[in-house]
Amino acid sequence: MDPASKSKQTPESGGSGYGYSYGGNYAGYSAVGYGYGDGGGGGGVQRSFQDYLLILRERIWYIIVVFLVVFSSSLVFTLSQVKVYESSATVQIFRRDPTVMQVQQVMDNDIRGAEDLNTQMKVLESGSIIQRVAERITGEDKSAFLAPYERSTADTAFVADILAKNRKVQLQRLTLIVTVSYDHPNPAVAAKVANFFVDEYIAYNTRQRIDDSEKAFGDLTVTVDAQKKKVDQLARDLQAMKEKSNEVSLDTRKDIATDTLKALNLEASRANIALGEQQVRLNQVNEYVAKGTPLTDLPFVANQPVITQLTQQLAAQKIAIESLRKRYRDKHPNLVSALTSLQQTQQELDRAINNARAQIESDYQSAVRNNQHAQDELARQKAESIDLDRSGLPYASAERELHTQEQILQSLTARARETSLSGDISTQNARIIDRAAPPPESKPISPNVTLNLGLGVAGGLGLGLAFAFFVAFIDDRVKSSFDIEGVVGLPLIGIIPQIKRMDQADKAQIVVNNADRQVAEAFLTLHSSLRLKDESKNAKCILITSTIPGEGKSFTTTNLALTFAAHGERVVILDCDLRKPNIHKSFRVENLKGIIDICAGSSTIDDVVLRGVQPNLDVLPAGGRAKNPTQILNSKNFEVMLSELRKRYDRIFIDTPPLAAVSDALIILPLVDGSIFTIFFNKVRRKAAQFSAKKMLDSNVPAFGAVLNGLNLAVSGYYYAQYYDKSYKDYYVVMAKEDDNQPEAR
Repeated sequence: MDPASKSKQTPESGGSGYGYSYGGNYAGYSAVGYGYGDGGGGGGVQRSFQDYLLILRERIWYIIVVFLVVFSSSLVFTLSQVKVYESSATVQIFRRDPTVMQVQQVMDNDIRGAEDLNTQMKVLESGSIIQRVAERITGEDKSAFLAPYERSTADTAFVADILAKNRKVQLQRLTLIVTVSYDHPNPAVAAKVANFFVDEYIAYNTRQRIDDSEKAFGDLTVTVDAQKKKVDQLARDLQAMKEKSNEVSLDTRKDIATDTLKALNLEASRANIALGEQQVRLNQVNEYVAKGTPLTDLPFVANQPVITQLTQQLAAQKIAIESLRKRYRDKHPNLVSALTSLQQTQQELDRAINNARAQIESDYQSAVRNNQHAQDELARQKAESIDLDRSGLPYASAERELHTQEQILQSLTARARETSLSGDISTQNARIIDRAAPPPESKPISPNVTLNLGLGVAGGLGLGLAFAFFVAFIDDRVKSSFDIEGVVGLPLIGIIPQIKRMDQADKAQIVVNNADRQVAEAFLTLHSSLRLKDESKNAKCILITSTIPGEGKSFTTTNLALTFAAHGERVVILDCDLRKPNIHKSFRVENLKGIIDICAGSSTIDDVVLRGVQPNLDVLPAGGRAKNPTQILNSKNFEVMLSELRKRYDRIFIDTPPLAAVSDALIILPLVDGSIFTIFFNKVRRKAAQFSAKKMLDSNVPAFGAVLNGLNLAVSGYYYAQYYDKSYKDYYVVMAKEDDNQPEAR
């Protein structure tokens, strides 16, 4: 394609159709790529779930290595562990001891609640049981028991310590069944020891019962002998008292007095109850009279036959009168007769109620007299009984004492017999449900291979993910779209792939020499992105800078300028990096005169501008290295030069020093229409880029966005999968071959 045809092409004509199409993707990046908002301010941008997945994808090898280390460690630990087997026996604890004979046990072993059950559990876990089991492990059993501990002999205390560490007692929920388990590398030993524990538990309770019974029987025998002597002495004393006082008939008199007293007491109680009932009735009558309430409301008044009959008759007459009132006037003979009859019935009812009231008062007075008489008789009989008791008090006291001591003797004798019998009867408060059996050698409880490997997998993945996020946390270099838009605070308008090794001049003109088709298409995309918005589309003077040296700002400047020139615009590049000029090297031209001479007034633009470096592209070099670059850029002549260049060219691209190094770019910013910030992939720190971008944004000059330079296509899928993948690469190869087959058309 000749320069003339290049100059005539526009995005609409199709010559840069690829750039325009992909530019649409870049322009829509804020809204489509990751859901970031328009603009690029860092305040509203948040990491999405996909961003975290990309972080993990980039550091997948960290996760794999950590996972393999942790999983291998768990595998080695599992395989190096000695296999331990568990054997269990089950015991049922009875809620109460079996009843062989109806005798009372010396010790109460009934299970009435959680406290009693927990007591039995503690007995099973006690040191006494462990000590007895340790004493039962002897001979070959002891050798097999100690084999895993590399000891052939050991004292009972050592064996007991091992038993306590490896024995487990567990109550099955909502039952009285207890599981006793023992862990040991030898399955047979584990089963035998578990059986020893349940056997010793049952034997322990039996021994305790027998010992308690024997001790209690001995104590009771001594007490019974002493009680017999005491009863014999009391009997002799009572007989002597009878003979001395001749009180043989005292019992009969006391019996008669007692029976009489009981009868009078019953009669007095009945009279008192009757008095209370009459008192209640009288009080209710008086209360109703005082309040003016009809006495017929009281059931015991209303239920009297006469009152009941008169009340019903009165109600019937009232109903009849109401019926007559509807038919006759008040002075009608029938109505007058009915009213007279009603009045007579009411008078009879009042007399009946008054009679009932009088009867209630009479009944109350009669009850008072009866009660008083009963109380007097009772008091008289009590006095007589007291006198009788007083006269026979010494004898009665001696008799009661003898009777009491005889009962105590009988109780002690019966209890001694029961204790002797219960000690001779062998009963158990528990029984073995299942005896322990050696578990299969293929099913050890430790090491738990499945659990350990599962923990190894989970721990490996967890630690791997944590390590990957930790590495991502400490890695603060700009590499993702989130870093650019969310942290730096600029919209991403272009992505330039990493370039293979080539000369600086070849890289600076890669869009025209097509040394790398992907990079050329990336600049076409950047060109289209800039033309989509009015600010960048109409901007004539564009400043390009970066954070630190080596981020490709000069490379971006030259290739972007060449892209605009290829689309028919008159373009000039200004090398305003007066400290380390670089543009002349990119085009292999001299740097003898330039901006420094123009600002000094020793030369004009026409004297120093290099025309026709590329079709539609001129270059204005720095003209050497300046000792006072800030004074030159602040001079009036520099502003006049830019004004003159605006008249001559459609686009002015200014290459400036990095913002983090010097302030030259900030001096030029107020004189341009907008700026582009270049960022090299995975090179500059986030804070440095953010600080530099903030200084650029604070100038109130439009910032068109950031260009990510040097993207490694090997990891592009981690962060920019929607722009670069294998299908794109194949597409570029096809395009390159087609261009090679049509050299004239190019």
